[in-house]
Amino acid sequence: MDTAALERFEAGRARLASLAYRLLGSAADAEDAVQDAFLRWQAADRERIEVPEAWLTKVVTHLCLDRLRSARARHEQPAGDRLPEPLLEGDPMLGPADTFAQRESVSLAVLTLMERLSPVERAAYVLREAFAYPHAEIAGILDVSESASQQHVHRARRHLAAERRGGEVDPHAARRIVEEFLAAATSGRTERLVAMLTADVTAVSDGAGLARRPLRHTTRERVASHLRAGFRPTPAKRRLAGGSPALYIAPVNGSPAVVAVVDGRVVGAVAFDVRDGKVASVHGVAAAARLTRLDAAWRRHDAGAPVIDSW
Repeated sequence: MDTAALERFEAGRARLASLAYRLLGSAADAEDAVQDAFLRWQAADRERIEVPEAWLTKVVTHLCLDRLRSARARHEQPAGDRLPEPLLEGDPMLGPADTFAQRESVSLAVLTLMERLSPVERAAYVLREAFAYPHAEIAGILDVSESASQQHVHRARRHLAAERRGGEVDPHAARRIVEEFLAAATSGRTERLVAMLTADVTAVSDGAGLARRPLRHTTRERVASHLRAGFRPTPAKRRLAGGSPALYIAPVNGSPAVVAVVDGRVVGAVAFDVRDGKVASVHGVAAAARLTRLDAAWRRHDAGAPVIDSW
């Protein structure tokens, strides 16, 4: 491959990785998809490719669709049965964040909901909402008609809107709410936790990294009880974490999150979706395989002082 072709691909790598991450919910899988696209770019007759960006976008999108469909066909990851991988603020894989729709499309709450969409609905929604592609171009990328593209996006929006309400939240206000929530959770004040949750709150976690499928909780009382138990330190939890974690609050996928760190190593992340001054959803990830990229970014991150020195 000549230098110009290599540079052209590298110039778009971050955008392609961001697209793949939104489609797959996994940084590792996204990197694999982009690498596969590079191999196809390397082998392609590039003189016949009129618009390289469009060609690469279509290749990456279809590689991701193939992964999603293959996993579902093998029943390895049923719809809605996987937690997305958390990423620290500033990670280039989070991609464009100029608009509220772009920022929301990469939140753990929306990525989790998108697991319930069909692969093509998810692709159409991401291309439209996160990357602002017109329906004519989406139709060409997905090999569907323009009206079908519009229908896929409409169905995706309708499904997500049924479970997502409210607009953008001030990040400083959201952090303060999470700080108060963490103080209540670690003090055992369950009644205060209940008061800080929305009526339709949900909590999803991987069970400290041990559950094969996400654990889901609804109703304020059950979520408060689950979180109170989750934030209660025990010798068994410390053994599992490899020590007594320090707890930090940092932006993860655009939302304030509690990040648990032992000897500089991230062992867990709990992200909070805040709406109308209360916690609307909670997503907890502790599986080491889904914390690899967050852990690497954390080692380069100036985290400041922890909110709890030793949990």
